[in-house]
Amino acid sequence: MASIAGSALSFARPVKAVNTSSLSFSAARKGNAFLRLQPVQKRFAVCYAAKKDTVDKVCEIVKKQLAVPEGTEVCGASKFSDLGADSLDTVEIVMGLEEEFGISVEESSAQSIATVEDAAELIDKLVSAKSP
Repeated sequence: MASIAGSALSFARPVKAVNTSSLSFSAARKGNAFLRLQPVQKRFAVCYAAKKDTVDKVCEIVKKQLAVPEGTEVCGASKFSDLGADSLDTVEIVMGLEEEFGISVEESSAQSIATVEDAAELIDKLVSAKSP
């Protein structure tokens, strides 16, 4: 008899979460197999997604700042490092974002920016906090 079992499997993304507490698969004989998934308690999760307009503007600023070749895709999931940015480039990107959106980004917040989506989410938070 073959048996495979696993438990506490969890995958999380900014927009979706899939949780499985138990997964088992057994095959007692040839042709007799079953798969059992047990549901878990639903958990409360807060996800913040940036506005599409903000993501698009950040993409344009990043493309311009890094002189990204035409045809290279830059989207929310794009990492600055994958686009060839070093720490100085990242600082210059943040400065360009501050100028474009009329915000001020603290150094600690700037250091946590790794992707276009990270930058767009931070911008949306700062802009909404700035608005009365």
